Amino acid sequence: MSKAYALTSLVVGMLVWGSIDTASAWGQNEPSVEVLPTVASPTETMAPAAHLAGTYDTGSTAWLMTSTAFVCFMIPGLALFYGGMVRAKNLLNMFMCVMVCIPIVTIEWVAYGYSLAFAVPPLISTSGGINADGTPNPAISYLGWDSELILLNSFANADTASPEYYGKVVTTGDTTGAEPTGVPELLFAMFQMMFAIITPALIVGAVAERVKFKAWCLFVAIWATVVYDPVCHWVWNVNGWLFQKGVMDFAGGTVVHVLAGVSALALILILPKRRGFGHTAFIPHSIGWTLVGSGLLMVGWFGFNAGSAIAVSKDYLPVSGSVAVLAFATTAIAGAAAAGSWLVAEYYYVGKATALGVASGIVAGLVTITPCAGHVSPGGALIIGLLAGVICYLGVQAKNFLKYDDSLDVVGVHGVGGALGALLVGWFAIRPISGSLGQVAIQFQGMFVSGLYAFVCTLIIGWVIHRTIGFTVDEKTEEEGLDLREHGEVAYHLQ
Repeated sequence: MSKAYALTSLVVGMLVWGSIDTASAWGQNEPSVEVLPTVASPTETMAPAAHLAGTYDTGSTAWLMTSTAFVCFMIPGLALFYGGMVRAKNLLNMFMCVMVCIPIVTIEWVAYGYSLAFAVPPLISTSGGINADGTPNPAISYLGWDSELILLNSFANADTASPEYYGKVVTTGDTTGAEPTGVPELLFAMFQMMFAIITPALIVGAVAERVKFKAWCLFVAIWATVVYDPVCHWVWNVNGWLFQKGVMDFAGGTVVHVLAGVSALALILILPKRRGFGHTAFIPHSIGWTLVGSGLLMVGWFGFNAGSAIAVSKDYLPVSGSVAVLAFATTAIAGAAAAGSWLVAEYYYVGKATALGVASGIVAGLVTITPCAGHVSPGGALIIGLLAGVICYLGVQAKNFLKYDDSLDVVGVHGVGGALGALLVGWFAIRPISGSLGQVAIQFQGMFVSGLYAFVCTLIIGWVIHRTIGFTVDEKTEEEGLDLREHGEVAYHLQ
């Protein structure tokens, strides 16, 4: 016992002596206070630049990365949705026309598209200044440009103190007094790139089974630059002239769906109809695939809409907070409600409720709620979804009376649904302002100007391509199928 006691005393004595000696060596002679370890943010490890004043919000960053992956997931979902509705001999061509938008738009977006859409320094603008009350009057821009964003070089430095640090934080969607969101801007650029990719992919459904693949590739590259990037800047850039007018578009009713719908209509009007249109039934080869595609689209749409909370103002931070939850809930409600009202309308009109109707109704509701998602209440989303199912169904039926060949109902679903949502958000909004007739008028202005611009530009682009290299395939190719003639392969090898 005495040996154990002596050994214990010796150890304790050594520890006490060591601590006293160490404290004296560092000049820490006052009683010590336990300090819990902290994790230094990137802005604390080196001399921070001004744009790195905020710390990272890992929850918001994780959610936006997930949302970006969800939106990317929508692209093969769209390929399945469209692919099931075409004839088997054109399935691979439809897949290719959708999927080729990924490499084309990615190259365009990284090279210069992000600069055109989201650069803050305006290329053409009215001068900013100070209002009479002393508040800042920001510049109103019509197109962005920043040479530092070419090839995304503004995110090319590993030095946290550099203005080109790849981890620099994007700020909130406030014109003045913006705050750091805690999310790296490079992630925001990738999230927006997915929107830029899927928008032209929506258009091809209107001219399915009759366009040349090389002509389509050329169209996508030009259209993304001439149409998508400028309108994206107008509506979503904090200095964009429609943003400054107060146009609300939470996740792309105008920027994505109206542009796709009116551009589809422009191509329909200048390109030949499918041979046999009006006399031959074009039977979808796999409605099951279309149903699966609509399900994948709905899953991806949660990221599409709820991820768009990245644009909230400082009053609604964090990004993965209440506004993201609101957008998530309204997306689920409107998509489901529209599927139900579409089936009711279909049953009333033709006496049957179809599987294709379920798939189309889901997408119609998702399209319509897109501009509204983070602005309206759950109850408002229910009403919007119910209206979307009926009105988009009627929009699809209109082609039977007007005799235009919208192969996969892009105009009726995306054009009509996008325009409907762009208007309804003006009435049903609960944040950041309450809906009113005045806001509906502002929404109409934004939708009309953007739609008219896209329609005219697409007419010109489509006409030039059609008159030069030809936009549509010849009769033999259309008869044999675009899969074999355009790509040298077929989707099915049935023995």
